Amino acid sequence: MPVEDTNTRAWTIYGQPQLARAYMPPIPDRLSWTPWEGVGPGAEVLGDITGRRVLDIGSGAGHHAVHLAQAHGAHATGIELSPTQHERAASTHADVPGVEFTQGDVVKYLAEAEPFDAAYAIGTLAFIDPHRALPSLCGGLRPGAPLILSLLHTDLHGRGPSTEVAPREQMILLRDDPPLPTQMWVLAPQPWEDLLTEYGFRVETIDLLHHPDGNAPVIQQLIRARRFPDRPPRVSSRPRSARPPVAHAAVGVGALLLGEQGLLLGRHRRGTLELPGGTVEAGESFEAAVVRELGEETGLIARSGDVRLLGTLVDHVEGVGSGKT
Repeated sequence: MPVEDTNTRAWTIYGQPQLARAYMPPIPDRLSWTPWEGVGPGAEVLGDITGRRVLDIGSGAGHHAVHLAQAHGAHATGIELSPTQHERAASTHADVPGVEFTQGDVVKYLAEAEPFDAAYAIGTLAFIDPHRALPSLCGGLRPGAPLILSLLHTDLHGRGPSTEVAPREQMILLRDDPPLPTQMWVLAPQPWEDLLTEYGFRVETIDLLHHPDGNAPVIQQLIRARRFPDRPPRVSSRPRSARPPVAHAAVGVGALLLGEQGLLLGRHRRGTLELPGGTVEAGESFEAAVVRELGEETGLIARSGDVRLLGTLVDHVEGVGSGKT
């Protein structure tokens, strides 16, 4: 059975007893990205969503979408693949102003929908092949729109994430019935960042959220990303020119840091690999700028006395003359 058919079946079965008992979770006072109250940020990570169109991916019982509409003035749309989960939401919240629910595949839905101002998924995006979901989300969001993802990092058995972009079996636990097998993409932060960057997003932060008692094995990831204004081109290096720079110029520093595993590089938002570094601030020496930028971009601590000036590069990039030391 295809992976997503397996997952649809599991969540359909999960919703059946909930639907039969007419159980609905309460509308929360605060949006929570984990199963634990008070852990992590709230809806503020979505930005100002008053009057904005927000997509809830895998909306389940619909209580999160209702909260955003009632407490934050959003126009929330819940998309849910499971028919029983969708029925739970639609039958209870159909008359709530500012909320609508639709049943179907998010990829097919976004192919025809108007682009959204924000999107989020609380524990649900990992049930969809990211090579399907992320390109669709890039096309389904307006330029600069936030995408917030809550994802499993470490499960109940203490099994951590994978560095391979492939699904694995995870169980949905039920109160009175045997667990339901699903297929999930439980990935480490770096593969998620690489995938998001590949498909047109800039990752702003990835936080690991732990159970409040500190002893439970389950850990959640919270990824805050934003759609690029335009998909970054895949380039091997920045364009260079032999022309001399004009008066419009910027001065920056780049740090060459060698360790046992080689040269330290970072991935630029445009997709290139670059040295850690940045702009020299007013009144700042080259050495001080290197120390500051190294700390900001990598968390590594250095001293000005550790810095040795190796050379200066002057070039002309995209209409701006630049000096790099």
